[in-house]
Amino acid sequence: MAEDITQQEWEELIAKDQDAIILDVRTAEEVAEGFIPKMKHIDIRLGQGFLDEVEKLDTSKNYYVYCRSGARSAQACSLMNQMGFETTYNLIGGFMDWDGEVAE
Repeated sequence: MAEDITQQEWEELIAKDQDAIILDVRTAEEVAEGFIPKMKHIDIRLGQGFLDEVEKLDTSKNYYVYCRSGARSAQACSLMNQMGFETTYNLIGGFMDWDGEVAE
């Protein structure tokens, strides 16, 4: 199931989620400009390469997915659900609207 969530919902859910994995689906160039701490990076623009990397992930975990604005991450959540991932959350507004902790 994919669900669009706000940053506040994201932070509340992740704080109590032992199975949380943060997934950044932006390009390497975008990631170099800053990212949400403790994320795993798989660029959705890699197409088949993205699918190959996602296939290696544990489908039983809960994935918190973000991109720059929320469009590519929504697409990633949809693809992941089709691949058997049970729980994916898409960050509304993406990294562009993120005002939480940032790493570089």
